Amino acid sequence: MRKTHTTFMLFHNHTRFIMLILNKTDLTPASFILNGVPGLEDIQVWISFPFCSMYVVAMVGNCGLLYLIHYEESLHRPMYYFLAMLSLTDLVMCSSTIPKALCIFWFHLKEIGFDECLVQMFFIHTFTGMESGVLMLMALDRYVAICYPLRYSTILTNPVIAKVGLTTFLRGVLLITPFTFLTKCLPYCRGNIIPHTYCDHMSVAKLSCGNVKVNAIYGLMVALLIGGFDILCITVSYTMILRAVISLSSADARQKAFGTCTAHICAIVFSYSPAFFSFFSHRFGGHTIPPSCHIIVANIYLLLPPTMNPIVYGVKTKQIRDCVMRILSGSKDAKSPQHMNRHLPGART
Repeated sequence: MRKTHTTFMLFHNHTRFIMLILNKTDLTPASFILNGVPGLEDIQVWISFPFCSMYVVAMVGNCGLLYLIHYEESLHRPMYYFLAMLSLTDLVMCSSTIPKALCIFWFHLKEIGFDECLVQMFFIHTFTGMESGVLMLMALDRYVAICYPLRYSTILTNPVIAKVGLTTFLRGVLLITPFTFLTKCLPYCRGNIIPHTYCDHMSVAKLSCGNVKVNAIYGLMVALLIGGFDILCITVSYTMILRAVISLSSADARQKAFGTCTAHICAIVFSYSPAFFSFFSHRFGGHTIPPSCHIIVANIYLLLPPTMNPIVYGVKTKQIRDCVMRILSGSKDAKSPQHMNRHLPGART
């Protein structure tokens, strides 16, 4: 009798284990529905026009910058290599979201496969982290250029630039990859409609009927590790730059030193302002700010930096302006070092 009871219990437990696996598989949706901007469905077509215009400007501007940096020997310097990294990051970042958003607005193609959603999530979070890291590297570049101008080319050699760029990319990949696995392992039983234009980590996790506390804690930890560390490095770099510039005796030298930083400061403002608004509004103004506002700001966060960075650097950087004018005028002018800034390594405005 005991043997029969033991056999029955083993069979029952084995069957229960198999059912749990099958249920977990059943609770993984084949696809999600991206609902666009909730509450603004009637005017989503109109919202799409500024989004499309900004995306076109971002693609043309960043591709143009990459072409210039590759084509012009006078731009083969550390500052412009970091700018090329920023342009590549911006291209991937906005291309991960905007084409799908436009398909939602124009053609109502709202469905996205489960694995496709996870891939989009991975690219978005990896390259937003990469954006922050590259801005940090550009701040360090400005610090070396202004505080150690005579050692600039020996400190920031091509191998060093390649290593720090690769490290920044790998940091994002290693910290964001667990997002994918944490999200993939969750059971989903609260529908498959995501009130967003793209697959954001917590927007997807909220559809789960499992415990998402680990996802929320890990997401906050990654935000602090990436954003907090980068902002700290940027702050320290500019504090040292400010001290060095103030100590200069010539007002003209101080102006030129500050001028080399203006484009980078603008890039920081364009990148971090929407991020800070989104971060604090979710935590302190979640009930007063409508969801549509959160979603539009989230899209602006991914679209504004790629759109504005090429414009700002094109307007504020003398070498880039000169290269553009030579190409537009059809001039075959020499790409000699005489075009470089003789006072400070970097851009003259």
